[in-house]
Amino acid sequence: MKLSDQSHFVRRIQDSVGQRESQMMQFDIRRRLAAECLGTAILLATVVGSGIMGETLSAGNNAIALLGNTIATGAILTVLILIFGPLSGAHFNPAVTLSFLMQGKLKSAHAILYIITSGLAPVSMMAVA
Repeated sequence: MKLSDQSHFVRRIQDSVGQRESQMMQFDIRRRLAAECLGTAILLATVVGSGIMGETLSAGNNAIALLGNTIATGAILTVLILIFGPLSGAHFNPAVTLSFLMQGKLKSAHAILYIITSGLAPVSMMAVA
């Protein structure tokens, strides 16, 4: 791949991210936080569930258990990003939120709410379980 092809590819990705950010801002903060909470909860349930499934079905083979957990986590993360990306940005992790904040793509007040939501989702999942 030539350098000009690579820079064209990078521009296309940046344009896509810019369009996603403008789509995201169409929704009020309550809907975005609800999407983040739901997405984080689904991701957490998948990681824990696939870990248990992998350990149970692997018959002591740690490589198989890890592979099962990794594939399930990667698949659900892809689905969640495609579903919730246009709505909330699909952060699901305070580190991603901080990255958006440092790049100036998220207001400080919204970043704080996203981080709180990322912490409340696992707590609410434990309460349900």
